Amino acid sequence: MTNTSKTIVFFGTEEFSLTALRGLIEADYSIAAVITKPDSKKGRGQKLVPPSVKVLATQHNIPVWQPAKLASINDDIRALGDVCGVLVSYGKIIPQSTIDLFHPGIINVHPSLLPKYRGPSPIETAIKNGDSITGVSIMQLSAQMDAGPVYSSKEYKLTGSENSLELYHALADFGTDLLLETLPRILDGTLTPSTQNEQDATYCSMLTKDDSLLNLASLTATEAERTIRAHISFPKSKLTLNGHTFIVTKAHISASQKTPLDFVCRDGAFLSVDELIAPSGRRMDGDAFLRGYAS
Repeated sequence: MTNTSKTIVFFGTEEFSLTALRGLIEADYSIAAVITKPDSKKGRGQKLVPPSVKVLATQHNIPVWQPAKLASINDDIRALGDVCGVLVSYGKIIPQSTIDLFHPGIINVHPSLLPKYRGPSPIETAIKNGDSITGVSIMQLSAQMDAGPVYSSKEYKLTGSENSLELYHALADFGTDLLLETLPRILDGTLTPSTQNEQDATYCSMLTKDDSLLNLASLTATEAERTIRAHISFPKSKLTLNGHTFIVTKAHISASQKTPLDFVCRDGAFLSVDELIAPSGRRMDGDAFLRGYAS
């Protein structure tokens, strides 16, 4: 039976949003349209690849809109009538003119305990900072980045060993559960959001390819190991040995240097590389790399 409490327009592009869309479909919400980014070129052949949410929406006969500019579909959204927006990892700033088309606005799932870590890399930042607790917030979208009032938030305990890819998957499930738990009360008007405390707000920045080079002279061994886990998906973490640049996928901290893959850090401790991706593209452990590249 279709959940008829409200018709939803879903905004999402990244893998994080796929879990939420699937959850809404399985909960029988009526989804009028999925708005996602245009297909992007990927791989050596530069073939156009659709976002995963587009593939899922198409499988369920949900219309998909992929505007280059959101304002260009404002009339299409307006024609849907009284709809609610749900946004999960869409990847673009939503203009106020689009936000105003929805009632009660656009509901956003953000993977941090707002107002902490507003911005595009809260998962990576929580790992890099060595946080023991992170979480998910359900908020009302505003034109100012991640500054809207919060309906609900829930803590998620970190182990201190997870990488960003693992945490993405965990928080995608965690956030979807919180969204489905919170959404009915948002839609029936019984849950009122609370204004964020601006004095407590912190921000995280957009990661770029330039962030992939590990500068161990400026990092402690602990900071370097956290960075490797935080950057496991993008932008990755690179080191060079004997002229060979490789991607570090797993490392630990050592007190002394036993092999050339033990790199001294700013605090005098060593970052010991356990697993890596060699210049050839092959994944291997440190011993295999030393036999093939570092002799």
